[in-house]
Amino acid sequence: MLLILTLITVALVVLALAGYLIAVAFALRDASRSVAAIADGLEAVQAHTVPVAEKLGTINAALTQLSGGLSAVDGHLAAAARVFRLG
Repeated sequence: MLLILTLITVALVVLALAGYLIAVAFALRDASRSVAAIADGLEAVQAHTVPVAEKLGTINAALTQLSGGLSAVDGHLAAAARVFRLG
């Protein structure tokens, strides 16, 4: 009788472990699909941002010119404020 109870207990433990392993396998499969989708999305982002690097030189040059012009305007406004005693 004790042998039968032991075998039933072992069988139940093995079934429980098998069930958990199957659940883990499904979870890992779903995680793998999610990671693959994220990787595909990142590759798409990389492909879409490649042209930005080529244009950054032009953008930086234009912003440098704009900064110089705005600095000149700031100087003129400061001089006008001194003339009108505004600050």
